[in-house]
Parts: sequence; structure tokens; C-alpha cells
Amino acid sequence: MLHHLSGRRLLGGLGAGVLTLAMTACGGGSLGGEEEGGGAGGGEGGGTVRVGLVIPQAGVYTPLGEDMQQGWDLWLEQNGGEMGGFTVETVTADEGEGPDTGVPAVQRLLTEGDVDAMVGIVNSATALGVAEQVTEAQVPLIVANAGAEAITKDAASPYVWRSSFTNAQIAAAMGEHLAAEGIGPVYVMAPDYAAGQEVVAGFTAAYTAGGGTIAGQALTPFGTTQDFQPFLSGIQGSGAAATFVFYAGGEAVSFVQQYADFGLKDTTPLYGSGFLTEGSVLDAQGAAAVGVRTTLHYSTEIDNAANTEFVQAYQEAYGELPTTYAVQAYDAANVLARALEEAGGTGGEALSEALGGLGEIDDSPRGPWSFTNQTPEQAVYLREVADENGTLVNSVVEDLGVFPQP
Repeated sequence: MLHHLSGRRLLGGLGAGVLTLAMTACGGGSLGGEEEGGGAGGGEGGGTVRVGLVIPQAGVYTPLGEDMQQGWDLWLEQNGGEMGGFTVETVTADEGEGPDTGVPAVQRLLTEGDVDAMVGIVNSATALGVAEQVTEAQVPLIVANAGAEAITKDAASPYVWRSSFTNAQIAAAMGEHLAAEGIGPVYVMAPDYAAGQEVVAGFTAAYTAGGGTIAGQALTPFGTTQDFQPFLSGIQGSGAAATFVFYAGGEAVSFVQQYADFGLKDTTPLYGSGFLTEGSVLDAQGAAAVGVRTTLHYSTEIDNAANTEFVQAYQEAYGELPTTYAVQAYDAANVLARALEEAGGTGGEALSEALGGLGEIDDSPRGPWSFTNQTPEQAVYLREVADENGTLVNSVVEDLGVFPQP
């Protein structure tokens, strides 16, 4: 697969994002201008569909937002700026770091943006916070990252879909795999917030159901833990045969580097949910990450024609390797286009019904997947960080099979 070494963006910086709305369009116009948004509501197609892209443009999650923007833009470029016969107008809103900024961003899209559908959202609390609003407005939302299970379970809405994953889905795949391997007692760690708790629960349930035992567990203060040494000492003294963790962003960089420096890398293999080594963090981790194994629903190294084409096109467009965040937005565009073609119009109820009838998505870079309970039932891959001629990649060790939301 074609690779090009480039500097990757590292999650960093704090502060709430400022709410902004900007329009990019194949067909012009600007928010608040004279042009009316929305497409033909009938069954003919050929009009305009106005899509709100809700992504972080400021704050700690900005790199994810950039990747999602690029995945969305690439799909549109490859398809002539059209979905299902409709010209696409993208209205971009800044999610910021969470619901304090993300919920108002969605509110503005609904009241001022005149959107027919929405795509994006990194933060699970934002997704949960807008579910009632989009349902009342009958505007479909395709969540392109947030992984809380409640989004498509306890708080499910017929207007809220997901093109990404659930936290427990990815962790359970590793739990099943390590149990089958008979690796021995595993120490489990994650930051102490909703996503970390779901990952710990998902891994632990799957691992113990397969006969595995937990050597110990630690939930670290979220966003404030810089020195992991006390927790690493706990792993060392637990008798664990392996460690499983969930960290992302700056915490992932610190943990992987300190794990190696502490000497645990050579004695206690490190496993994780795929975000541990995904995207910008991998270059920052450097040699400390080599050999770390994770599970995730995407890797640049997946061997299928759609992924080969996608990786090459993405590198040519942006000079860097794609991430799972980019793929999730790319696939959100794909399923929305299919729904628009099936519905023949931009009405929210018809689009939601069409999303439910799509069946298998057979041309995704991640491999075939389908909606089950409005979230992907998809293959999860065992990955290992490898150094390929100076470029760190998450090589695919094994396709672990298809996993639904637990």
C-alpha cells in the first residue's frame, strides 16, 4: 500500500471552541443569504440537499475534526459534489469540546442553517444532548464518531444513526481474542469517564466470559494524569501477564512512552482499544509504540480494493495517511447518498426509513458492514504497530470477525 511520511497533528490544546457556521457548497450561497436551503421534497431528486457537518474546529478534538472534514470532502470530490442526484451544500458548525458548544451548534443548524440532514459529532455527550432536538425537527443525524452505547440503545431515536462504533464493541473484540489465546491474567486501565468506563466493562465482560481473569483494574483521572508511574507500579506488582488499556490523544502518547520507559513493554505485552495508537498519536509515540496490539474497525493496511483506492486518494489529496475518523465521515457521506437516492427526496422521515433499508454497505474502506440497531455491525481487526521504512502503521494481524453493538 502506498505510504507517505508526513507530520501528523497531535491532540492538544484546551479551551471551548467558539461557535461558527460556514458554508461550502457546489452551488454557492452563504448562511443567512438570500438563497433558500433544502432540496426538493418529492421523489424526483435533482435539487439541493443541505447537510450540516458538526465537527470540532477548536479545542482538544480539533485534529479529529480535521480528519472528519477531509474524509467528507474527499467523498464529495470523488462524486462530483452530488448525493443521490442532489447537489450538496455543506454547512459546517463547530462542535468545540463538548455539549456546552456542540448542542448550541446543532441548534443553530436546525433553526438558521435550514439543513436536511447532519453528519459528525465527536463527543458522546453532545450526541446524547441533541437527540431530542433532531427527533423533534425530523432531521436525520449520522454520528460519525461518538461511541457511547446509549446513542443507539437506551437513548435511541429513529433519526439518530451512527457510522462509527461503540466503545464496548471494540473492547469486546479484544476481550474475546485474548481469552481465546489463553494469555493469562490481564490488568485493565482507562481514564475515569464514560467512554473509559464502557471500554473497561466491555473488555472485562468479554474476557471473563471466555474464561479469562482480571489481575487488577485502575481508572485514572481523566485529562489530568501526566505521571502514570504509580499505576505502572500497580501493574508490575499484580502478576498480570498482559495489560489492556483505553487512552487517546495526549494521554495515549504519555502512557505508551512511560510504559516502555518503565520496562513493562519487555515483560508484559500491551494491548488496547485502537485509539491508543490511532492517527496523530502514533508518530508522537515513536519507537515505544512498535509492537503494541490494538483492536479497531479500520486500518490503512486492510487489504481490499476500496481501501487501497481510498488510502491512495487520501494521501494524494492531503499528504498524510487517513485515520478511522476520516473513514467514518467518508462512510457517513456514502450512506447518506444511498439514502437520498432511495428516498428520492430530502424529507427526514423518508431518509430515516431509507437508511434502515440500505442493507450491506459493500464498498467501504473498512470492509463490508451494515446497520444493526442503527449502528454498524462490522469487522474488527487485530492490529500491531509496525515500522515500515520509517513510517509507523497499524498493520493488520487478523480479522477477528464481525461484531454488533454488545
